Amino acid sequence: MSSQSPVTSHQSRVVGRPTKRIEGLEKVTGAARYTEDLYLPGMLHARLVLSPHPHARMVRVPREITLAVPGVVAVVTEADLPDGVSSQLLANEEVRYTGQPVAAVLAESEAAAVDGADRLGTAVEYEVLRAVLTPDEAMRDGAPLVAPDAEEDEEAQGHAAVAAQQTQERTPSNVSNRFHFTRGDVAQGFRDADVVVEQTYTTARLHQAYMEPHASIAVPDPAGRAVTVYTSTQGQFYVRSETAEALGFPQQDVRIVPMTVGGGFGGKIVLLEPLAAALALMHRRPVRLVLSRRDDFLLGNPGPECEIRLKSGARRDGTLTALQARMVFDSGASPGAPASIAAILLGGYYKVPHLDIESLEVLTHKPPNGAYRAPGAPQATFAIESQMSVMAEKLRLDPVEFRLRNASDTGDPMPNGRPWQKQGLRQVLQTLQEHPKWRNRVKGDGIGYGVAVGGWPGGVESAAACVRANTDGTFHVIVGAVDITGVATSMRLIAAEILGVDPGLIRVVTADTDQAPYAGMSGGSKTTYTVGTAVKLAAEDARKQILAIAASEMEARGDDLEIVDGTVRVKGTPQRALPLAEILKKSMAFGARYAPVFGNGSIPSPKASPGFAAHLAKVRVDQETGLVQLLDCVVIQDVGFPINPAAVEGQMRGGAAQGLGWGLLEAMAYDEQGNLLHSTFAEYPLPRAMDVPQMETVMVQVPSDSGPFGAKGVGEPPVIPGAAAIANAIADATGVHPYSLPITPQKLLAALRETKRA
Repeated sequence: MSSQSPVTSHQSRVVGRPTKRIEGLEKVTGAARYTEDLYLPGMLHARLVLSPHPHARMVRVPREITLAVPGVVAVVTEADLPDGVSSQLLANEEVRYTGQPVAAVLAESEAAAVDGADRLGTAVEYEVLRAVLTPDEAMRDGAPLVAPDAEEDEEAQGHAAVAAQQTQERTPSNVSNRFHFTRGDVAQGFRDADVVVEQTYTTARLHQAYMEPHASIAVPDPAGRAVTVYTSTQGQFYVRSETAEALGFPQQDVRIVPMTVGGGFGGKIVLLEPLAAALALMHRRPVRLVLSRRDDFLLGNPGPECEIRLKSGARRDGTLTALQARMVFDSGASPGAPASIAAILLGGYYKVPHLDIESLEVLTHKPPNGAYRAPGAPQATFAIESQMSVMAEKLRLDPVEFRLRNASDTGDPMPNGRPWQKQGLRQVLQTLQEHPKWRNRVKGDGIGYGVAVGGWPGGVESAAACVRANTDGTFHVIVGAVDITGVATSMRLIAAEILGVDPGLIRVVTADTDQAPYAGMSGGSKTTYTVGTAVKLAAEDARKQILAIAASEMEARGDDLEIVDGTVRVKGTPQRALPLAEILKKSMAFGARYAPVFGNGSIPSPKASPGFAAHLAKVRVDQETGLVQLLDCVVIQDVGFPINPAAVEGQMRGGAAQGLGWGLLEAMAYDEQGNLLHSTFAEYPLPRAMDVPQMETVMVQVPSDSGPFGAKGVGEPPVIPGAAAIANAIADATGVHPYSLPITPQKLLAALRETKRA
C-alpha cells in the first residue's frame, strides 16, 4: 500500500506521476549488457592471487609454477609494475589483510588464469606476522602499525554535506582519524537529569550484497600512452582521477566507459580499475579482470562494524539534558570509515544542550571498508533510537511523543555547530504519531511494536548536463551520472516537463568521461538532487532557444508562446502554431538562420536538503527459539517532491528490506585468525522474499528549496531506521532490549535467559 501528500504548487504534466523505468525491460529480460558480457579481440584474462593471512611478509613467489600452466602469459607482482605506477595496486613485501592481492595471473583464457592463480596461491611462501583484528587490539601499546602512511578516502564518507574538524591530539596506535564534538557542559547536563541511561551498542560488518561482482576491462591504445576502462562503477569521473593518479597519467589520457551496474549500494566506487589499466598497459593488450563471488567477498569494501558507548540524560518532563558518546569504527586496513557523519547524526536528531561525542576510526588487519547505503547512519541510529526508547520507557512516556518533544528542526545546530537545513524530521514523526497502525496497535502473545526515526544530511556536489535537440522533434539529454536506481527515468521526466513534450521523445544518455558533462558519484542521495537540477536548467535553456526561434518565425513575443504536444503555439490562440520539428530544422540545416538548439545547465554544490524517514515495525517473537518475524512495516519518509513516485516507493521498500537485513540477519563473520567464514550468498544470510512483509509507504512532502520541483535525495533515508525499529519492537514484545546487531536467535535467547536469571 502506498499513500502520499498532495503534489506541490507546480501544476505538472509528467513529473510527480508514476512512470515505468526506461531501462527496466532490458534488465528483466536479460538484454542488459554488463562488463562481464564484453569480450574484445586479443583480450587477456586476469585472476588475482590473494593473501591467506591477515598480516605476513612474502618470502617467495614461485611464479614458475604458474608459468608452466598452458595458456598463462605472465605473473605480475608489485615489483613488476612500471616506474611511476602506484605500488598500492598489489601488496609489496608485506600483506595487511586476508584477501589482499599479492599477484595477478594473466592468461589467454579464464580457465587458464584460474588454474594458474590457484596453483600459485598455494605455493607462495609467507612469514606470518602478528596481526591486530579488533580495534581494542589495534589501540594497545605496542600494537603493530597497520598502515603508517594511509590517507583518508573521502568517497567512503558518502558525500554527505557535513563538516568535521579532526583533532590534532596525540592518539593511540592505529587510530587514523579522531573527531570530537562538544557543546555546553556535559557533566552539568547529567547533574540536571532525573533519568540517566548508559549502554554499549555494537553493529556488524556488512557486505553490500550487490548481484554483480566487481568487473573491469582495460584497453590500451597502440602506443601505450592512453587507456580506456570499461567498468561497473557508481562514479566514472572519480574512477578516472584515481586511475590516472595511480598510473601517473594526465586525466585526458584515461577514458572511463561506465557499463550497466548490477547493484552497488556504495560498494562499486573504485576497486579494480587502476590495476586492470596497469596490466593492460604493461602487456599492450586488453585485460579482463572479473572477481569470483569468493574473491569479491574477500577483496570488496564492505560497510564497517562499530561499537558505540552511549550515555544520555533527561528530566522527568521528557526534556533531554545531556548526551555523551564514544564511537569506534573498525576501518580495516585503510582509512575511510564514516566516523564524522555517524557522530553528527548520533547527536543531531535531537536538541541536547550539553553533549560530548568522540568518534574514532581504527585500522585493523581486516579488509578495508567502504561506503554502504547511508554510511554511518544505520550504526548511529541503532544506538540513539534504541536509547530513546529505553529512556521513554523509564520516563513512562509514549516513545513517539518523547521524540517529538526533543526533535531537531530547521535551524537547530548539529554537533558540528552547523544549522540543520530545511528538513522534515518533525513532520515524519507527526505522521507516524497519527498513523492508525500506531494509534490502534493491539498487543498479543509475543507481539511487539517499535518505532525509530533516522535521517541523512543530504549529499551535494557540482554537476552539469546538456540537452541536444534533433530535427525530428526529439531530444537527447546527456549526463555523466551513472544510472543505478532508475534516475535516468527521472531525468527524462524533468526534461519533458520543461520542454513540454512527451517523455517518449527524450532519450537520456550517460556518456563516458571523454564525452559527458561532469557529474559526481551516484550515491549519497544526490543524483536527482544535483544532476536533475542541471538537467532542468539545460532544458530551460533549450526551451528558451526554441521559443526565440519560434518568436522570430511567427512574429510573436517569446513570452506569449508555449510548447504543447509537440507544437509551439501562441497562448490562447492554438490555431497559430508551428510543429516543433519544423522549428528545429531551421536551426540545423544548410544555410540555417539560427544556431543549433543546444541547452546547457550547470550548478555548483547546492545547499544540502536533509531527508528523514520514520519506521513502525510489528514483530512476533518466539521466546522458546528466539526467532523473530517481521509482520508489518510502515515506512514514512520526507521525499521533498517525488519526480517519479514509483521509483521513490521502490527506494523506500528496498531500503526497509535492507534494514531488515541489518536488524536480524547480516554479518560478515571472521575467525580468530582473520579468515572470513563465508564466501557465497549461500552462506551469507540475506533477507528472502518470505522474510519481507507487505509494507505501507507514506510519502511526506517538505519541498527542497534547491532540488528540481522541490525534490530531494531519497535513497539513503529508508534504510537508516529499520534495524532500530525492529530492535525496539523486540523490546516491546519481550521486555529485553537488544544492544547488538544483528539480533540473531542465539543472541536473543541468551539475553532472555540472562534476564530470567537476574
